[in-house]
Amino acid sequence: MNAQPQTSLRGASQAQFRTREERIAIGKSLRQQIPRERHAVWRPHSDRRDPIAVLEDSNHDRLSELIPIRYGRMLRSPFAFLRGSAALMAYDLATTPNIGVQVQACGDCHLLNFGLFATPERNLVFDLNDFDESHPAPWEWDLKRLVTSVVVAGRENQLDDEASVAAVRDCVRSYRQHLREYSHMSPLEVWYNCLDMESIIAMAPDAKAKEHREALARKARGRVIDNLFPRIVTSVGGRHRILDQPPVLFHPAVEDFEALVREGLEDYRQTLSDERRVLFDRYRFEDAALKVVGIGSVGTRCLIGLFFSEDNHPLILQVKEVRSSVLEPYTEASHYDNQGQRVVMGQRLTQSSSDIFLGWVRGRHGRDFYVRQLRDMKMSFPLEGISAVELSRYSEYCGWTLARAHAKSGDGARISGYLGKGGKFDRALAQFALAYADQTARDHAALVAAVSTGRVEALLEED
Repeated sequence: MNAQPQTSLRGASQAQFRTREERIAIGKSLRQQIPRERHAVWRPHSDRRDPIAVLEDSNHDRLSELIPIRYGRMLRSPFAFLRGSAALMAYDLATTPNIGVQVQACGDCHLLNFGLFATPERNLVFDLNDFDESHPAPWEWDLKRLVTSVVVAGRENQLDDEASVAAVRDCVRSYRQHLREYSHMSPLEVWYNCLDMESIIAMAPDAKAKEHREALARKARGRVIDNLFPRIVTSVGGRHRILDQPPVLFHPAVEDFEALVREGLEDYRQTLSDERRVLFDRYRFEDAALKVVGIGSVGTRCLIGLFFSEDNHPLILQVKEVRSSVLEPYTEASHYDNQGQRVVMGQRLTQSSSDIFLGWVRGRHGRDFYVRQLRDMKMSFPLEGISAVELSRYSEYCGWTLARAHAKSGDGARISGYLGKGGKFDRALAQFALAYADQTARDHAALVAAVSTGRVEALLEED
């Protein structure tokens, strides 16, 4: 099934010191072991696990009262199901061919896990923005999950499969061509490279697209804490308090909850570099509450912490519980004892620029968390109502971004040699994406049936 031996991130030092031409040639030779056409195939094994059982396993140690919200969010559509079922797709991807070259994989690579955010220099950049599942793994897994999401999103927007396939091929072509460009760069040039919003605006093909991109940039720049906190914070007894908005934002009935948070924040502080620790110390802790986020994360213990400076400038940090990556059972154990550290290091290794408050902590009960700013111009591109042309353009940027992330941590020349300069691999992944999108629709239908029979309970929230 897979080419051997597999090149791990920590065991590739000798291979990395081959010339680019040698690594390109090695990649090209791997086509003999795994022809690129083989990546087109998706057929579930006869002993494939029940998808609902996989989801139920992934609920282990989640807050039981929140699990119905997770299922309710996944019920909304096949795309929502795809977002919430990274564990299921990881299980399936592990049965597909790969050439044995690892990267620091995102692990949950779909269209809505790319987006805009602010760098420490306050530039607005486009990049991957979710790393809960980040782990060393075959590069193919990220790309196959991404192109599947393109087809599922296209179908959700009533685009025909011809349009979705065109978007997939644009995505893979962008990945392939940019990866080859990165293979010509020095490691430092790749590391410094980024895709900023000003460049995306400048590349707009027409006035309408430029206006749309400028509007997205303005909206992202308005997504800052100063504009959020008045809507979720009140004053009680002269102290700022987060407003309870159950079931998605609330203070848990946990004894000594505030003391536990303060204890955890002190441990988190030790993971910051000295200069950022000085910055963090300029803020005082005021309150914390549980906040239900996303789809796949629902049921894990995710908090927001409210802080204010001496002159009452707000800061809101997200403290997010993480467990082992869904990729780990099919690769190797994490090199990090703390899963929060795994996420932080994966983010730093793949993003062009990362949140200055990234850190990690282990709670008193042995659960791991990572910390970041809740909102710092972070915004995903809206997919509702997206046209075929817009889907193709957006998919190209996602493919480009994924190529840079993989080039930072993996052997871009070897992968590029395997992919080649033609469109054979692009066409293969288009076929895979269609087949796995069909699988996603079947698995979503299985969840609908499980809810209708009472096997699982789902809570449908108001929009």
